[in-house]
Amino acid sequence: MRENINEILDFLAVARERSFTRAAAKLGVSQSALSHSVRSLETRLGVRLLARTTRSVSATEAGERLMQSVAPRLAEIDAEIAAVSELGEKVAGTIRITAIDHVVDSVVWPRLGPVLHQYPDLKVEISTEYRMVDIAAERYDIGIRWGDLLEKDMIAVRLTPDQPMSIVGSPAYFRAHGVPASPQDLMRHNCITLRLASKGGLYAWELQQGGRSIEARVSGQAIFTSVYPMLHAALSGHGLAFLPEDMTQPHVDAGRLQKVMTHWCSSFPGLHAYYTGRRHPSRALKTVVDALRGPGWPGDGQAN
Repeated sequence: MRENINEILDFLAVARERSFTRAAAKLGVSQSALSHSVRSLETRLGVRLLARTTRSVSATEAGERLMQSVAPRLAEIDAEIAAVSELGEKVAGTIRITAIDHVVDSVVWPRLGPVLHQYPDLKVEISTEYRMVDIAAERYDIGIRWGDLLEKDMIAVRLTPDQPMSIVGSPAYFRAHGVPASPQDLMRHNCITLRLASKGGLYAWELQQGGRSIEARVSGQAIFTSVYPMLHAALSGHGLAFLPEDMTQPHVDAGRLQKVMTHWCSSFPGLHAYYTGRRHPSRALKTVVDALRGPGWPGDGQAN
């Protein structure tokens, strides 16, 4: 029985990561041992669970069914074990969090760092990802996203005010290429773009003036999958970037960047931490959520 559960956990890790290499690294085992474990499970069940090619791994129909039926039950077992541990006095256990890198640097770690000193038996595992993550299916405890990107049927806790956005470029770039004044002008500029991990396409800049909203599908020479390289590219004069104002303002104040089209830059809904409401939150989860919330924000609310 124990061997079966371990093999199922190995299979779920590979299916979620769509890679034996990434799953092995996450589990801390060798790739060959992981492959042997999954093959053993397939042999025992008499059905292929994973379709393997030289470039990718994906779940077969049988594998998808196993994921949908077994993963939630394993999550329930984890929840019950956590509930039993709550009978003790210590704040202990591991809380898994998913957020983008800028949010980890600016909000998550500054608020959680002191808590880890206070509770030495508490652990946090933080994954920086730009794709939309199904936290229940992938066994995360907390997701952190902008308020308009929350998963449905989740408990949501507001962490920050609404986030103003900014379009920025270096003074040298504007001297060479001029200053845009409208969304149409952006189409003639070298814009630094973000490729969305979940959809694969390029992010369209969400601009708004008064009641008019525009998704500006800009383009340029540099495409990244996270915001920090975009900021560095803008600082080095390679084009315009559309970034959160808290990232760009220190460089604007220092004269390294210049903001343009401020009347078109609205705010994103504030950051929220969200977690599933299907089980009673553990003491460790509540401790982490309270630390993330910080002072001045109301209690939990249901995401729509």
